[in-house]
Amino acid sequence: MRLGTGNKKRLTGLILVFFVCLACISTPFQSYASFPSELRLFTGQDRQLNLTMPVQAQVSVNPDIVKVNGVAEHSFRIDLSKPLSLQSAQSGETELKLKLFGKIPLKTVKVNVVPDLKVIPGGQTIGVKIKSDGIMVVGHHLVTVAENKKISPGEEAKILAGDLITEIDGVKINDVTKVAEIVNRAGEKNKPLQLSIKRNNQLLQTEIKPAYDILDKTYRLGLYIRDSAAGVGTLTFYAPDQGVYGALGHVITDMDTQTPISVGEGQIVHSTVTSISKSQNGEPGEKRAHFFNESKVLGNIEKNTPFGIFGKMYAPPEHSAVKEAIPVAFAEEVKEGPAYIYTVVSGQKVEKFDIEIVHVTKQEFPATKGMVIKITDPRLLEKTGGIVQGMSGSPIIQNGKMIGAVTHVFVNDPTSGYGCFVEWMLQDAGIMLQPNSLQNLKAG
Repeated sequence: MRLGTGNKKRLTGLILVFFVCLACISTPFQSYASFPSELRLFTGQDRQLNLTMPVQAQVSVNPDIVKVNGVAEHSFRIDLSKPLSLQSAQSGETELKLKLFGKIPLKTVKVNVVPDLKVIPGGQTIGVKIKSDGIMVVGHHLVTVAENKKISPGEEAKILAGDLITEIDGVKINDVTKVAEIVNRAGEKNKPLQLSIKRNNQLLQTEIKPAYDILDKTYRLGLYIRDSAAGVGTLTFYAPDQGVYGALGHVITDMDTQTPISVGEGQIVHSTVTSISKSQNGEPGEKRAHFFNESKVLGNIEKNTPFGIFGKMYAPPEHSAVKEAIPVAFAEEVKEGPAYIYTVVSGQKVEKFDIEIVHVTKQEFPATKGMVIKITDPRLLEKTGGIVQGMSGSPIIQNGKMIGAVTHVFVNDPTSGYGCFVEWMLQDAGIMLQPNSLQNLKAG
């Protein structure tokens, strides 16, 4: 029985598809497909790469930055059936090039080596006192200007809840206790006030005329205002070489407007957990804590970003579960699987609890939802029901390295939540993970 021309072509096609599929599931192909095109290492860190190809190749690299298989040469031959062992020597950038027969390009890997960085994991509950970089508008109210007439000068001036008043008549202002005097003085002179307002990172100018409240016998703007906020959170890390810290894992927002607070100044102080309201489905719990020994300031607050608060810490944190600094991991080193967190559930004692990293998101740019985590430790589940408010910022450790921090809880499943990569927190702390950094990771 002879096949027709069309059948022959179909059979040939099927055979080709079969061999392509076979090649795709072969170990060498999978190794090649998973071989990185870019690699980041800390100085002194080693990494193994596998191509598992039964061939020899010419490798070229700058041995002052990275040595391959311990060889301090720019170009030499290697056996690709065996793992490539990379040893980082000093910070900088280089390219690792592999060529078959010394001529045919096989793979090029861009290697970035950054100065070594270690941090002390936190887990301590801290008190946070923050003063905004201006006067926060949190709402409007009506001023009784006549027996049957009420107005809100702030609303008429189109000032919105969430706006930040940074200047009044050209003078910087961040203290609500001084506003009443300024408003009364302008009202008595029948003079409008010139306001500089920050809204969505844009600076606006507007004018507002105080109104006389016939009930309170004083001039008012018809605005509810605030200049500070306070609460508790969890310390994530302390970088001893730079003297800086990171905490919370998420931005601090005003409780009424839900807008991020622009930091003027702030402090972190000691706090102790007094009790815990357990999480339940649909209702996240919380740590109940109070400040103490407030005269002993642990550090200042210089930044409030999507990844938490950052600033200088005046001494290594007390009550640490780990006294020595540990390595940090790049985002691409984080894997699905077991890990653990440090946090406080009673008093000031930092304890270790097991979790599972159930999903890792590939991120090339900073974003808060880097991984999905699940609490697996029976003791923590018994005490808290899962992730509770105040636990955000608890450091996540995997394979002896700090990889990130707890950020948010899933409302419908409080045993699970999100974590952010520590790499993004370190950048916001002013520790730049870049090659050729000057002054060994200068803190901003």
